[in-house]
Amino acid sequence: MNGIRQAVSVVRRLLLHELRAAASLGRWALRRTPHGVGAGDVAAGYTGPQTAMMYGLLFVSLIETVGLAVLIPWPAVHRVVLVLDVYGLLLVLAMHAACVTRPHVVRSDGSLRIRYGALFDLTVPPDAVASVRVDRRYPEGRLVTLSQDGVLDLIVGSQTSVTLELTRPLPFIRPLGARARASTVRFHADDPRGLVTALRQLAPPQDGA
Repeated sequence: MNGIRQAVSVVRRLLLHELRAAASLGRWALRRTPHGVGAGDVAAGYTGPQTAMMYGLLFVSLIETVGLAVLIPWPAVHRVVLVLDVYGLLLVLAMHAACVTRPHVVRSDGSLRIRYGALFDLTVPPDAVASVRVDRRYPEGRLVTLSQDGVLDLIVGSQTSVTLELTRPLPFIRPLGARARASTVRFHADDPRGLVTALRQLAPPQDGA
């Protein structure tokens, strides 16, 4: 029973991610204000390293869709494959739109919201910031990678550019629902110096770093 409940929970989270991504696609198309960014907040994008790859994937998927439309002679199979291919194209575009419309946010109260589209969301309160610095790294691993010593890497395009040391371990939720804790967070921002400067001004690191 536990296995079934776990599987249902994963499916539910994946569906929720897709719904949020679809909403982000609409927000992107309508050029609305980025999600979760209020007056006095500083938004920090992070899609730079993955943009070319995303559009390349879309192009390849589009060529595949056209190719299969020509090669498949059976109308029923053709319709099914076409629906699946179009859905895949929209899903890739929606995931990228979610990243564009859900940036990192340095809030006016000094807290930092670290995100990756609709898949990851961690809010760091001001008193949890021990130090923050520009620190470009090229780690290996999946999007969310946690080491045994509590270092969380949120990897975009095979890189991170900001290292945030915490005064205490903070809980976070992985994309599929598993819970963990991190004492250091390394993530990417397209303008890491701008984010670090904004965070230092609004939430001065506890050690003055």
